[in-house]
Amino acid sequence: MASARRPTYTSPGRAQRGSGGSGSGSGGVPGNRAPAQSMQSEVISASKSAPAADPDPTRGKQPKDTGSKGARSNDAPSWASRRKEKKSKDKLLPGAAAGANVLAFPEPRGRRLKRNIIVTVCTAAALIAGILAAAIFSPLLAVGTITVSGTKLLTPDQVQAALEPLKGKPLPQVSDEEVDRLLEPLVQIKSVTVQARPPSGLVVNVRERVPVALVKQGEQYQLVDVDGVQLAATADPESVSLPVIDGGAGTIGKDLFQATAAVLGALPAEVLAKLSNASAQSVDAVELKLVDGQTIVWGNASERELKAKVLQALLKVPADPKNPVRVYDVSVPRHPVTR
Repeated sequence: MASARRPTYTSPGRAQRGSGGSGSGSGGVPGNRAPAQSMQSEVISASKSAPAADPDPTRGKQPKDTGSKGARSNDAPSWASRRKEKKSKDKLLPGAAAGANVLAFPEPRGRRLKRNIIVTVCTAAALIAGILAAAIFSPLLAVGTITVSGTKLLTPDQVQAALEPLKGKPLPQVSDEEVDRLLEPLVQIKSVTVQARPPSGLVVNVRERVPVALVKQGEQYQLVDVDGVQLAATADPESVSLPVIDGGAGTIGKDLFQATAAVLGALPAEVLAKLSNASAQSVDAVELKLVDGQTIVWGNASERELKAKVLQALLKVPADPKNPVRVYDVSVPRHPVTR
């Protein structure tokens, strides 16, 4: 006969207390525990508290399979894993681009040293170039005064007048070639040495040609050097202690003149001052005349230095009034003859 008793819903805790009392307090049948436990497992419990949130919201969710409906392999990465990997890559990309996650190795010492040397050399070169440019073009180093020395035939004023275009020009820009070009009209100058004296001084040392003879030209006598360059003119040959080359100005530049001038150029100044004139019948027969009327047989122009020394020594020998010397023959300088 069916029971009219309604089923009751009991909470799990209450059911446990009831089952424990029947088992120990009342003297019920021991076989009643099993149905009580079975009933307890089948009792539905309700609670107003929400379940604890799962820290991994993707747990248990499976992506929809858009491909084949076959079973997914256990070795393939899950959708959640692929998504986390993609997020990690997206986070690393900006940092990698900025160099945050790039391991920087130190620059090799040799390369750093080479770069420093190159930078130092370039800087020094730039400084030197700047200093040179300032020195070359600076108006502070412009030529202001010109000092001339070594002149005898010329005067310092003549040389300074010829070098007047150099004034106002920077000293580093003044060259020897330019000075030679400006002094070229002054034939008395054979060579010149230029020295800069900063900030505005220029010293010019002149080496003049040496006159060795006089050449009669009309009413005047031209002073000439060994090359036949006419250096000056005088109307009184006695005022100049130089011999006169016979033949006049027409002989200048010819073989006889060159042979005679070469001999005169080899003589020391003290011997040259004792000569009255020089002549040559040929290039091998040069003769000189002393102011005392004595004759010097020179011969050709060979061994000029040795002949000049021998003649200088013979002229220093005291004269013998009883046996005066009329001729000094030095044509063979190792065996000179006086008669």
